[in-house]
Amino acid sequence: MKKPQPDRQEMEQEGADALEALISRSVSNGRDPAPVEMWEPDNCRDIGLSIGADGTWLYKDSPIERERMVQLFSSVLRKDEDGQTYLVTPVEKVVVNVADAPFIAVECVSSGVGKNRVLTFRTNVGDVVEAGPDHPIHFDGAEEDGPLKPYLRVRGRLQALATRAVTFDLVAMAEPMTVGDVEVLAVHSRGAVFPIAPMDRLEAMGE
Repeated sequence: MKKPQPDRQEMEQEGADALEALISRSVSNGRDPAPVEMWEPDNCRDIGLSIGADGTWLYKDSPIERERMVQLFSSVLRKDEDGQTYLVTPVEKVVVNVADAPFIAVECVSSGVGKNRVLTFRTNVGDVVEAGPDHPIHFDGAEEDGPLKPYLRVRGRLQALATRAVTFDLVAMAEPMTVGDVEVLAVHSRGAVFPIAPMDRLEAMGE
């Protein structure tokens, strides 16, 4: 009697599980970031991984619902100079197509005020990052007609896009200040200044 052949969905799930197991072996302690910048494997493949604009991970267009798998995959992400994002292990790179940013900043806590303020962000995959010189914030959209979109550098070239609620929080705590010769609305964190937009532009947007 012939053994039943696995269907395509089972085979795809086995592929995802095998990748998870490989990454688990590569990330030893689960506490420190994996040294993905040091890994330069020769093998590169595309298995259908992507991240939607809302931060949802997809495998062959189906959402990955296992939180542990998403967090594990996120821990070995790297964005290269060519703009492509990969899962990186010592033995291979796997292409990840990212619609916007690979992470979402879902929470922001402010401590201190003015120049002593520290902004601490939490991402959708559990990263906790203090904005500052090593983790700058930049704001897209203030010079255009589209929505204001704050991005925080999490590690390497990887960024987190702030949710709408976090964006409102950042604007609410911003202060007018002069950067160069330009009056801007900006926020401080860890001694660094992150301009949101020139004041005259914001006034024009409010008219």
